[in-house]
Amino acid sequence: MKKSIIISAIVATSLFSANINFQNADDNYKRINPEFSDRTILSYHSSVSEAKKSVVNISTTKNIKTPQGNINEFFDDPFFKQFFGFNFGIPQEKTRQLSSLGSGVIISKDGYIVTNNHVVEDADKITVTLADSNKEYEAKIIGSDPKTDIAIIKIEKKGLDEIKFADSSILLEGDIVFAIGNPFGVGSTITQGIVSALNKSNIGLNQYENFIQTDASINPGNSGGALVDSRGALVGINSAILSRGGGNNGIGFAIPSNMVKDIAQKLITDGKIERGYIGVMISDLTNDQKVVYKNEQGALVVSVESGLPADKAGLKRGDLIIKANDKDIKSSNELKNLIGSLKPGTKLKITYERGGKTAKTELELANMDKSFSATSSSYNNALKGLSVKEITSDIRQKYNMNPELKGVIVTDVEVNSKAYEAGFMINDIIIQVGDKEISNIAELNKAIKENKDEKMLVWVMRRGVPQGLVIK
Repeated sequence: MKKSIIISAIVATSLFSANINFQNADDNYKRINPEFSDRTILSYHSSVSEAKKSVVNISTTKNIKTPQGNINEFFDDPFFKQFFGFNFGIPQEKTRQLSSLGSGVIISKDGYIVTNNHVVEDADKITVTLADSNKEYEAKIIGSDPKTDIAIIKIEKKGLDEIKFADSSILLEGDIVFAIGNPFGVGSTITQGIVSALNKSNIGLNQYENFIQTDASINPGNSGGALVDSRGALVGINSAILSRGGGNNGIGFAIPSNMVKDIAQKLITDGKIERGYIGVMISDLTNDQKVVYKNEQGALVVSVESGLPADKAGLKRGDLIIKANDKDIKSSNELKNLIGSLKPGTKLKITYERGGKTAKTELELANMDKSFSATSSSYNNALKGLSVKEITSDIRQKYNMNPELKGVIVTDVEVNSKAYEAGFMINDIIIQVGDKEISNIAELNKAIKENKDEKMLVWVMRRGVPQGLVIK
């Protein structure tokens, strides 16, 4: 049976400036094994009951316009109007409301709440209900970050019970954890488990991943809720489960509290996240590749984008990045998360291995969003209705593309446009126009402009198979 990833429902942006004085749990503690006797009951009630007060229910509603399909075209047909009159009422679009439930965690006494981006994405109304209360508060979105699936919302209420943050970097596999949330809308619930694994990436949920894996039951509605340790301190925000049939199979994922704290502070201060970018595609070393390098860990440079910071700093395909700002790099995901946590313009010192020798270089991070927007285009001419982007290292990595594949990727096709009628699909790779091969948007534009024929043959790569589409 096919695997599916179950998540709940977030978004938008509203600039707001503030600082949060995060309440940190005491790091001076020790782990102990429980002692049993006939006069002892092992219980976490006191610690978990405090954390429970910080977890809220989030209800969202979204207005969806439902078109009448092709029936509008039928009623609008002149032949139909001839029989029924030209003033015959044509069915209009209907609006219906979709509702969903999720959870959130209070991080400040004055109403800031962290949750998953997917919980509140595209919501027209967000309602928060506090623990042990029926009173509802309307919330506004302060900022959201789809790349990490984190969002901050705020309600106008003082004196709230804020969660205490644990340092997620010192978590260990086997630590007892509790998932607190509002699954299926039945009210606040607590489930117990252990930390099954740490630093999980390549799950396919978010662009930036560093998940805590747990077997504590996380069900629909738990998204955005708290994962706490046995003291009731926050170690993560519950995000998703991996499931074959929609039920809980003991594989749940939470965003680490340290990442949550960093993203939350930036969203509250700036209302958005700006990420650094160096312009490389990277991967982990395979077992076969390890014999070529002296270092067995690092981020292997697979490709370098021309004109971006890595290229300007002299990095090349085959370089193994082993340090960034004196921090050891053990994997490609570790480097990606580090760079993504830094602002554009930040200086980054890189140590890498090339040809068995260690070398160093320094670069200045570019702005990820501006780098991507500069490599995209939409068309209103022969390819009207088509939007494309140049193939960046991140896109190659996301779709597991052949590093040698050249072209531009289709990001959007407008319905009933020329491009739509020609058969273009999202994620097609345009590789050739007529007899001109395409490597970037500039070459695509030039080939279209130079085409003098009434009809134009455009070649695309679709799921690894070349196809020729005719533009009339």
